[in-house]
This record gives sequence, structure tokens and C-alpha cells, in this order.
Amino acid sequence: MENTLIDAALVRRLVAAQFPQWAHLPLREVVSAGTDNAMFRLGDGLVVRLPKAEWAAGQVEKEGRWLPGLAAGLPLEVPVPVGVGVAGEGFGQAWGVYEWLEGADAYEAPVRDLAHAAVALGRFGVALRAADAAGAPVSFRGGPVTAWEDGAMAAALRDLGSAQATAAWAEVLALPQWEGAPVWVHGDLLPGNLLTRDGRLSAVIDFGGLGAGDPACDMMAGWTLFTPETRPLFREAAQVDDATWARGRGWALCWGIVTEHEYREKNPVLAAVARRAWSQALPEYA
Repeated sequence: MENTLIDAALVRRLVAAQFPQWAHLPLREVVSAGTDNAMFRLGDGLVVRLPKAEWAAGQVEKEGRWLPGLAAGLPLEVPVPVGVGVAGEGFGQAWGVYEWLEGADAYEAPVRDLAHAAVALGRFGVALRAADAAGAPVSFRGGPVTAWEDGAMAAALRDLGSAQATAAWAEVLALPQWEGAPVWVHGDLLPGNLLTRDGRLSAVIDFGGLGAGDPACDMMAGWTLFTPETRPLFREAAQVDDATWARGRGWALCWGIVTEHEYREKNPVLAAVARRAWSQALPEYA
């Protein structure tokens, strides 16, 4: 997949072959720091998403299967799939067409009203977890953060060279793990997957990590997005217990350190979010 050139010409061929009713619409690429999908706006009301990384395969079909049923119960806008395309025209994966949501991602247009966003995003998580998760796929972040103990985290900690971070990670490894039934999680509530309009949080996008698991991974937004002053508002609205919140902090620490280590050179925007995550989380450890 990584060797396939995803450009406007390819997208035009795919749309013309599989959704000819939209073939006449103008097409333009949407520039994004995201690592999973390429996006092209189709006319004024649609957007085409195509996986550009191996790990993103299957995400479009999953969103098409589950998002329509979940959307009605969620308090923020989410992308509505209107068509799922199949491999063709030299592109080897399923791809999707969605309704376009107005706004800019929070990388580009940061949230200015953080208090509103903290409450809104916390309530979003509560509503998502309340949906029936029977038959749901497992989220790629639905398992324990301690699964990162070997390999990536060990290498990233060596690179960071911080005794405080190493001690904090030891605390994370000792935390009690999730023992409840799996619940729906978004899995990737990073600023690039949140839309803002006029400085206020308006939508949650990119449900490629959607699935069931431990809700702690969705608490990571407390450190990637919010400040020490607004983080308690998010926690209160999210209605999670102390152990889940602590595991969420562990996700912020671990994901932040590993992701900055991995993407420092090849994706500086994502690396900056990662650095913010761990540097906000670390002072909260003894």
C-alpha cells in the first residue's frame, strides 16, 4: 500500500468507476498531518478517505459497519459514511466517501474554549460507552497500556534518558487493570481527529481506532489537549474512576514518549502533540 501513489488522478478514476453520480464534482486534496489516511474533498459536501498505511486497512469497512448506528446517540458531530468503495484502479484496499464536516482540525485551528471542549468531549465518551458493544471489534488501543512494556517504550525511554520518566513508567506498570466488560472507545482522540469551528469543539472524526476495550485510552485527551485548569472538567464530565484516569495518564506518558521518539523527524506536528502529552503527564507522578 505504501508504494501506491495516492493522488487526485487515482481518486478521480475510483470515483468515476464506482460512484459515477459524483464523477463530475471538483476534487482537491485535504492536507493533513495524519498518518493513516489520505483525504480528498469531493465537491462541497463530500470527502474521500483512502488508507495510506498498512495498519489502516479495514478501517473504512469498520466505520461503514458501525458509525451509522452509533452517530445518533453521540453529542458531537461525527462523519457519516455515504459509500464504501472496493479495491480497483491499481489501489488495493477499500476506501470510503463521507459527508464533509465543516471546521478545521485542532492541529490547524486550536480549541480556544477549552472549558467547553472539556465538558463536551467528556460527555462524548460517556455517550459512546453507553452504546451496546455486543459484537464490537477490539480497538487497537483497547488493551492494557502495559503491553508497550517491551520494545518501543524501552527504546524510547533510553533515548529520552529521564530517570523521572522511567520511574513514572514503573508506576504505570503497577496500576490495576480494567476488569469490566469491554466498552466502545474511539481510541485516537488526538487534536488532529477533533474539529473546531470559531474556536469551539464541534466534531470528532477518524474512527479508525473504534472498537471495544478499556476506556482509559480515551482519557489521554486530558493531556494531549487540556490544561491543568481544564483537565479536571474533562475528568468530571467523563465519569471515570480513579484507576481508569490513572491508566489514561499512563497512556499519555507512554504514547507521548514513544510517538515523539518515532516521529520526531518524519512528522513534526504529531511529535509536538506527543511531547505535549508526556510533558503534561510527567509532573503528575511522584
